[in-house]
Amino acid sequence: MLSFSASPVTFSLLLAILLTSGYALLFDRALLDRLAFKPYLALRHGQYSRLITAGFVHVGAGHLLFNMITLYFFGPPMESVLGAGSFLALYFGSELAAHGLSLALHRHSSTYAAVGASGAISGVLFGYCLFAPLQPIYIAFVPIGVPAALFAVGYVAVSMYAMRRSRSGAGGGIAHEAHLGGALGGLMLTMLLEPQSVEIFLRELGRLGI
Repeated sequence: MLSFSASPVTFSLLLAILLTSGYALLFDRALLDRLAFKPYLALRHGQYSRLITAGFVHVGAGHLLFNMITLYFFGPPMESVLGAGSFLALYFGSELAAHGLSLALHRHSSTYAAVGASGAISGVLFGYCLFAPLQPIYIAFVPIGVPAALFAVGYVAVSMYAMRRSRSGAGGGIAHEAHLGGALGGLMLTMLLEPQSVEIFLRELGRLGI
């Protein structure tokens, strides 16, 4: 079970996100709008704090639950490997990378808005893949685990495909570019924060004769 002493950053993030999102969903829906990431307001009015605050609110209970379960399982092992300070840098650095890509793609849109911790958590998940590329990851309703490295490649491919469909008007309203930006940001940050992660990744793949 997750404990504050073993994983203080993960525990604090979970608590802060659950409390903020829960309050917004139950008592103050307008808070979603006040904290959402909006490129137009960031660029035109200097509201860059939205690059961080958007990660503390979610559009619904399912959105919140999925993200918190993922953070619950992958946050502690990454915090254990990197240490509290570096894990905090990984988490928020991944969120900035996620919204940075969204900012570049939607800088001219006055209506685009995004909320959720998906970008930051994608970075944590992809950082985890460097340390355990062969560890099985179980996807909902799929009884067979998918190796983390294979999952990562598929995740990027699906996100890029969804981005193209979204830009052509066929998307489903999901900020796939944030997932992709956070994932790539998480990989780069993990390699910077723990250079041995690359050696570990290659050694793990070597077990397959690669």
